[in-house]
Amino acid sequence: MSVQLIDQSRRRCCTSQATATAVLLLAGGCVAVEPQARSVRPVPNAAFTAMYGAQPNERFSLPATDVAGVDPRYFRQEVAYPRNDPPGTLVVDPGNKFLYLVRENGRALRYGVGVGKAGLAWSGRARVGRKAEWPRWTPTPDMIAREPERNGPWRNGMAGGPGNPLGPRALYLFDGGRDTLYRIHGTTEPGTIGTDVSSGCIRMFNQDIVDLYGRVPVDTQVVVLDASDNVEPPVAPVAQSAPHQAGG
Repeated sequence: MSVQLIDQSRRRCCTSQATATAVLLLAGGCVAVEPQARSVRPVPNAAFTAMYGAQPNERFSLPATDVAGVDPRYFRQEVAYPRNDPPGTLVVDPGNKFLYLVRENGRALRYGVGVGKAGLAWSGRARVGRKAEWPRWTPTPDMIAREPERNGPWRNGMAGGPGNPLGPRALYLFDGGRDTLYRIHGTTEPGTIGTDVSSGCIRMFNQDIVDLYGRVPVDTQVVVLDASDNVEPPVAPVAQSAPHQAGG
């Protein structure tokens, strides 16, 4: 028998054996497992990466935020603003997980946020009554009751710092002279931006709350929308692209 005929016979034999093996696996209720492709995290646009880079000159060095895999809708960017709120107003849209700083000419600077239960519990008009850098955090009695092991040790307060859940900045909302207990602040959990979370009010990427803090003075007017009232229609996730220039 020629070498060519031997090779063809071997190929037919191997094919028959593979087919028989597959039939036996299926008959026994098993399926051969194909090698799993490794999941590839999307590479953020360079402009976004720079926007969320480290800030080593803070009182406590602020590390870069890993934004790989984050829906780019939640990155800081300038957008068209369809409402009639005066420039300089902060508008919180808990339903869509956005916060807007209204600008001139129908534009706004939009930030992604995470919304805690307290962030959904109140809506209305207020003002920024107080601002704090690296604020102290004290959990509420409800937070301690809900997560005693996590929050109980801090019932007397936690000093500002890298592990503080309020992050590097906080804005405190007041209704006249009354503290509404509504806060806009940073986070130690950047992966929660764009989601509903169990605790807290309105959380932002740490680089975003630092940026916002520098743009808004005390007495800035704030509008907190009801969760069913949205500035923009909800949209499906989109591919990453370069942000509009956020401006200085």
